[in-house]
Amino acid sequence: MQFLGHVVRFIVSAIVLMIVGFIVPQFAIGGFWSALMLALVIAVLGWIIEGIFGKRVTPFGRGIVGFLSSALVIWLAQFVIGNMRVTILGALLAALVIGIIDLFIPVASPFRAGRNSSRPERN
Repeated sequence: MQFLGHVVRFIVSAIVLMIVGFIVPQFAIGGFWSALMLALVIAVLGWIIEGIFGKRVTPFGRGIVGFLSSALVIWLAQFVIGNMRVTILGALLAALVIGIIDLFIPVASPFRAGRNSSRPERN
């Protein structure tokens, strides 16, 4: 069942990214498959950033540092994903819009999503 939960989270993330691409100027994504790959790249880059700098700096963290790391991850992802173009301002606006959408449609970070909810989280 956990695998299906991961698939649903990535599909929801891809849909959110397509909505952001429609709303935010200077942020363009080619289609659903590019958005799905972007969701995967954002998850991987977020995992790498968390591994290097800790949980407070992750794109899934709250606050200005989390916001800026989200924008950086979105901007860096354009070099990995084809059919995606974003400027620095577009990445900042996209991170803001994604943060606002996340208030209404929360998508758990892949780190918490992979953990069993019955086990307590270790710090």
